Amino acid sequence: MPFGPIELLVVKFPGNQFTGEIIPAMQELTDHDIIRIVDILFVTKDANGAVTEQELSDLVDDLYAAYDPVVDDVNGLLTHEDAEQLTASMDNNSSAGIMLFENVWAKRFADAVANANGEVILNERIPRSVIEELVASYDESEA
Repeated sequence: MPFGPIELLVVKFPGNQFTGEIIPAMQELTDHDIIRIVDILFVTKDANGAVTEQELSDLVDDLYAAYDPVVDDVNGLLTHEDAEQLTASMDNNSSAGIMLFENVWAKRFADAVANANGEVILNERIPRSVIEELVASYDESEA
């Protein structure tokens, strides 16, 4: 099965607990075929800096039940080494979700580009904070 563009996202949270507060937003994205979650890890960093990760199936029952409908397939592409490397800059006593997801919305366009013998030469995600700063700067200059 050909994939659309895949992205890696790491979201850190204070403390060592996953509450599931982001599940409704994830559910909306997957329900509308905007993204498809390819793999997900839940990582905690203890007071001594030791990193442990959990797969979806390792979660306690209530969190598993909440996340399971959001995740189609977990392919095991993310590893313990990935978890250690991607959370190296996090504070101790914190947690993170690491997710590989397919941009399903872009698959049809990527197929069309490939069929037209096109080649993507630049694709860069600009952080929301950068755009907000640019817009604020523009608004100030226009005032």
